[in-house]
Amino acid sequence: MEAVRTTCAYCGVGCGIVARRTGERSVEIAGDPDHPANAGRLCSKGTHLGETVGLEGRLLHPMIGTKRVGWDRALDLVARRFRDTIARHGPNSVAFYVSGQLLTEDYYVANKLMKGFIGSANIDTNSRLCMSSAVAGHVRAFGEDVVPASYADLDAADLIVLVGSNTAWCHPIVYQRIMAARAASGTKLVVIDPRRTETAAEADLHLAIRPGSDVALMNGLLAWCRDSGLIDRDYLARHVRVPDDFWDKLGEGNDLWSVARTCDVPATDLRRFYELFAANQRTVTLFSQGVNQSVSGTDQVNAITNLHLATGRIGKPGAAPFSITGQPNAMGGREVGGLASTLAAHMDFTPENVARVGRFWAAPNMATKPGLKAVDLFRSVGEGRIKAIWIMATNPAVSMPDAGQVREALAGCPFVVVSDVIADTDTSRFAHVRLPATAWGEKDGTVTNSERCISRQRPIFAAPGEARPDWWILKEVGRRMGWRSAFAYDRPVDVWREHVRLSAYQNDGARRFRLDRATPGNADYEKMAPFRWGDDAFADGVYPTPDGRARLVTVTQRPGERQLERWPMMLNTGRYRDQWHTMTRTGLAPRLARHREEPLVEIHPDDAARLDIADGALARVSTPRGESLYRVAVTDAQRPGELFVPIHWTDRGSTGGRTGLLPRPLVDPHSGQPGFKSTPAAIAPVATEWRGFLLMRGEPGAMPDCLWATRVAVPQGSLWELAGNGDAAAIERLLPPGDRIEAFDPAKGSRRIAVLRDGRLSALLFVTSQGVLPSRDWLIAQLAAPAVAPTLLAGRAPGPSVDRGPIVCVCFDIGARTITDAICQLGLADVAAVGAALRAGTNCGSCRPAIARLIAEHANQESVNAGR
Repeated sequence: MEAVRTTCAYCGVGCGIVARRTGERSVEIAGDPDHPANAGRLCSKGTHLGETVGLEGRLLHPMIGTKRVGWDRALDLVARRFRDTIARHGPNSVAFYVSGQLLTEDYYVANKLMKGFIGSANIDTNSRLCMSSAVAGHVRAFGEDVVPASYADLDAADLIVLVGSNTAWCHPIVYQRIMAARAASGTKLVVIDPRRTETAAEADLHLAIRPGSDVALMNGLLAWCRDSGLIDRDYLARHVRVPDDFWDKLGEGNDLWSVARTCDVPATDLRRFYELFAANQRTVTLFSQGVNQSVSGTDQVNAITNLHLATGRIGKPGAAPFSITGQPNAMGGREVGGLASTLAAHMDFTPENVARVGRFWAAPNMATKPGLKAVDLFRSVGEGRIKAIWIMATNPAVSMPDAGQVREALAGCPFVVVSDVIADTDTSRFAHVRLPATAWGEKDGTVTNSERCISRQRPIFAAPGEARPDWWILKEVGRRMGWRSAFAYDRPVDVWREHVRLSAYQNDGARRFRLDRATPGNADYEKMAPFRWGDDAFADGVYPTPDGRARLVTVTQRPGERQLERWPMMLNTGRYRDQWHTMTRTGLAPRLARHREEPLVEIHPDDAARLDIADGALARVSTPRGESLYRVAVTDAQRPGELFVPIHWTDRGSTGGRTGLLPRPLVDPHSGQPGFKSTPAAIAPVATEWRGFLLMRGEPGAMPDCLWATRVAVPQGSLWELAGNGDAAAIERLLPPGDRIEAFDPAKGSRRIAVLRDGRLSALLFVTSQGVLPSRDWLIAQLAAPAVAPTLLAGRAPGPSVDRGPIVCVCFDIGARTITDAICQLGLADVAAVGAALRAGTNCGSCRPAIARLIAEHANQESVNAGR
């Protein structure tokens, strides 16, 4: 089939993809060698996008309640209910909650409908949860939300500082670019992160700072630069406005020893960081959720921008602060005003801008002030002030902080609309109307990545069933609400053209965002190549502020939270390498499940020993807002007194791992971004009488009824890890009909049951109270086997068994034991040698830190053996 050049569905790196259809719903995926973001590389998630394009679980028809209806009926109902609610209670009684999964064209129509025609700014996005502090910090420092960096700056830098970013896992292609720069030119790498992640393991210096102490760290470095004569006085004089008391306030408690105490790091390591910064003028400070997701997120961003502005490390190759986004189109949403605090085209709510956008749109009822940000928006739903809400392409019943309250709010809301690709999500269960949207592979439009590069996302497949693009759904509702001419779009290029015109409308240079290079013709849109708007941002030293100068912003370190007797631990949350958000897409890909098959709570060995919590057991994590169960992983990569849990698991696939229940709904006062990274918590062991697993072709008819049940996709079916108390025989009711073979061991409390249909394995249940459970790999393969092996209930292949160990390289399905054996037997001494021997680490590279760790562990063991 003809190649389709499109863009990856996942993080803000914005990788280009070459896709070739191989069937009705199958596709071959490769990196686009001509795309500037990735030059042909893809991470494990992008590599396996082809496993996620099937139609299982898809919402394919409009639904009112549980009844399938036609589009006209569904759209008429949505338009009527919103119109009636506005007539009775005013425009601020309705809201949209949208997503960085939308394309820019979708975002634009949603923003226009809400802010220009409904007359409220109550439209916010899940990007509020990941990068709104960066937006607020940029606006305070530069006058506009402009990211003053590009990926090319990583190639040119002499020092890269990663702050609150597990780049090797969350942005693997950027991480590989950093590693290439290190190999080519010796670029130094500093990682600032409370956890010793795989990113930190590869760094020249890792500062495991106390969570939330970033302002103290950066203020201390800036004070040290001032005292060492490293301030660029000429740049400040020509290009930056400095508050009169800025330097006086900076001197309070920012000496080396005080900062070391505040950040809880050795003063020698802190000094080394300062010296590395001083010695390398070409410095890029790349930051992500660890900075943004804090109640001091905006101040933490400005502490970083202050440092770069004051030392003149901005607007030059290899020197910039660089906010890297989490979602594929978080930046596109920022450009069109997807946040409640902004208008379209990087304008705010000053009267001049409100009037300007109103003229351009010919809007009858422009919003005149910012709307409710995400946490306040759902609080208003719960309080009854918002009476109709439309949620698009996101799952707030899982992802919002204090998610239990969000669920209560949705349950009590008079009218909830959900547009999504999946029929059954934690959020859609509260919907009165569900509207089927197109998914990646069917969508047509544009996205903007972290470096401001706009790329086309092109369809590979026709829309299935009655699914429609989000922009189409929105414009149809707008037309039915009475604004037919304003929403007379026939195709995405019509929206794009309007977006391009608005970016330059009455823009005399006051805003850097303008799409001058974008030609709006239909043919140009179809063949559009990736391009960056605002190339070389701030290279001229002129900023989009009234006087053309950037701003230093006075920021101070907040006092640390007082440790509470009931909540003695601090909880951190984040992502896993091969999963994405709430797993509605990645959860379909069997290979992506192998890296982390269960939600783990990571805890330091000292804390685990003190609390009698065993590695591999279950534990309950509780906070003032809720509690959830996790499998325990004991690791010294955690700081003592701190816990880490992943964000991905939902009620649709697990009885535990519900991380959204735990964080408090506390937000940064400037950005409204929640503080996901530091929640007071407690942890306690949970005993179970039995454990086991259920392997099935397809899915069970219901969620397993036991204390612990968590699902991953496997080829041909699903695998559920189980544990509980009481009679485990209740799980047997989930087994499908068929011929059974069974084995029992009363001494170990073990029960093994296989269900066969037509001579092939249909389901398998292993349960034990004292025995050992076998590795799952060989058993999973038996779902596809043409005949049943005689050793099936033994849980192993006939003859000598080979255990690959935990999967390290997802791209090529290679386990830790396979890699370790090759290291030992072939004398492999570096990651490149392992790649040459096994291919491990040669595709996306996100497993290369793990391979390096296995090599180091082998070398350490060799040294021990040699010393005996």
